[in-house]
Amino acid sequence: MYDDPAVQRLLLKFHDEQLAMYGFADNPADTPVSQFTPPRGLFLLTRDEDGSPLGCGGWSFLDTQTAEIKRMYVHPAARSQSLGREILQRLETDAKLRGATRVQLETGIDNTAALALYRSQGYMPIKSYRPDRNPDVNRALRKDL
Repeated sequence: MYDDPAVQRLLLKFHDEQLAMYGFADNPADTPVSQFTPPRGLFLLTRDEDGSPLGCGGWSFLDTQTAEIKRMYVHPAARSQSLGREILQRLETDAKLRGATRVQLETGIDNTAALALYRSQGYMPIKSYRPDRNPDVNRALRKDL
């Protein structure tokens, strides 16, 4: 699903928003499709009734018990409809069913909507788990399942 053209269009929009916000961003094309292949991960795409992509997100295992949420994005036209919360909950449920006992993720400090969503869903700040991240920009969060 990660290589679906609709997913890639959404992720390019996501990439453009991150570039505008921070001046840099991870390139979604650098993430291998296999990272989200069940049973080691999952990538979801939501569409409206006309088939237009609205939101996406995925998870993959970091270790035997920790799943990482990645590439969460909701198209601006679909925001404020709880779609991000729904995607997040589905990802957490799938990760838990596959043996994860915790989930973690990163987002940017200026992405206040994402930070509010994650905190409202029980995510707590942790020290960065990626050595190449800038602590002035990135925020790492974790939740026990």
